[in-house]
Amino acid sequence: MDRKSFFASAAAGCCGLALFPEAAQGQAAASAEDREKQFVKNWMEDLFDSLDRELDAETKVRVMAGCGRGCLRRFSFKQEIAKLGSGSVEKLVDAYRKNFEVWREEGAVHIRYGAVSKGCYCPAARYHPARANDMHCDCTRATHQTIFETALGAPVKVEILETLRRGGKTCHFVARVG
Repeated sequence: MDRKSFFASAAAGCCGLALFPEAAQGQAAASAEDREKQFVKNWMEDLFDSLDRELDAETKVRVMAGCGRGCLRRFSFKQEIAKLGSGSVEKLVDAYRKNFEVWREEGAVHIRYGAVSKGCYCPAARYHPARANDMHCDCTRATHQTIFETALGAPVKVEILETLRRGGKTCHFVARVG
């Protein structure tokens, strides 16, 4: 008997759901899914506790930047922003406008998630609580940096001005474009 069947039959027997095997399987699957989600949340918290305890600030930023660069590879809408903005800051700003509040200032492009955000948009960040100087925000900063560098073919510095996870009312980044 496989694990899913075992949980389904145990739930059916214990809960009197023998007449409704689909419900028993659904409950067992939900329960297993809840346990897996809790495991991931705990693992993420252990990871971030270990990073905080074992690494200096510069190394933590580099580690999170690697995750941010990976985020570009995983999400086609981010790749599309870089592609549509290829070769021009103006085209890049236009491409960003499809998903973000964005504007230019002298030598800078601001990327903001609205004047006020309802919550962090990163699915991974939802699995661990925010903390002071939250390093998860460096992941998002690096994602924007990678989009700019991919589109423009040159190094671009991106700074964090404000984030929800660090106590702000929204997430706001600025790319220094010359």
